[in-house]
Amino acid sequence: MENNNNNNNNQTVVYFSEQVIVLASCALSFLGSSLIILTYICWADLRTTPRRLLVFLSVSDWLSAVSYAFGVWRVFSSDSLDCVVQGAVSTFANTSSFFWTVAIALYLYVFIVRASKSLADSLVLFFHLVSWGVPLAITVAAVCLNKIGYDASEVSVGWCWVRIQAPDRVLWMLLTGKIWEFLAYVILPVLYVLIKRHIHIAHAALSEYRPILANRAPSHPFSSMADTKLTLIPVIFIVLRIWSTVRFVLLLAGSPARQNPVLVTLHGIGNTSQGAANCIMFVFFTQPIRSRLCTALCCCSKCRAETQHAHRDGLPSGQDPPAQSEESSGSRARTDR
Repeated sequence: MENNNNNNNNQTVVYFSEQVIVLASCALSFLGSSLIILTYICWADLRTTPRRLLVFLSVSDWLSAVSYAFGVWRVFSSDSLDCVVQGAVSTFANTSSFFWTVAIALYLYVFIVRASKSLADSLVLFFHLVSWGVPLAITVAAVCLNKIGYDASEVSVGWCWVRIQAPDRVLWMLLTGKIWEFLAYVILPVLYVLIKRHIHIAHAALSEYRPILANRAPSHPFSSMADTKLTLIPVIFIVLRIWSTVRFVLLLAGSPARQNPVLVTLHGIGNTSQGAANCIMFVFFTQPIRSRLCTALCCCSKCRAETQHAHRDGLPSGQDPPAQSEESSGSRARTDR
């Protein structure tokens, strides 16, 4: 499947191989975001405020994955109604994802560096107003002013965004995503560097008392994992999003390099992988969540194995195994007598 509309010389062709790769990325992000949400719902004792904020981020990433998948599958060629709807949903979800990503970093900064849990918790309502309200206002304004629509995959991969015919499309590209993306590139590394610095200073101060606390179990594996996550969060965000930024800059420069298939594929993967990346870091690389998932999977496997074993033994459907066991015991007792 390719977008073969040649009405616009600037159109970027989206090849079938690119569609398959990006759709697979969307599916992984959909599953990853869903898993984060489900683990939060299932285990009440793990519902901390940072994880609740992560769930809100995952809702945005879930919407992004679904809307991008629809756009990549369709590869729009005109300003149709479904193009505008898909462009509006992905614009809202993508912009909201930027805000929630920064909100989590800001919460951790206030909680850890400023050592004020009450202040950090009081910011949650503000995070909701900004992270949902600002993207919604921008998206509604863009739709009402007829700015969302077919963009010839100039800075997308088949999905719709800012209309290519809009005379002020660069301004609306900034307002509907790029300006928030640029701000996140700056804010996230600064906040996480300050958090890491604070933690390292606290550990250095604590090291003076380690001889006194010699009997205390070391917590190096947990500290090391936390330190690794604080490094990876901004790095992964930048690595995933940078390809979209590169194409945007190449568009401003009028360079045809923005249509390079490798760059288009990397852009598609990066824009649709945030949910999968968050799942890897905050589910599979988080020991309490990982342990519970393993336990749940083992229980399911054990139940399945017991069911298969019962069927192999010829147990009639609906018969109670304990009753059968008691009956067998009784029969053995009568034989002994």
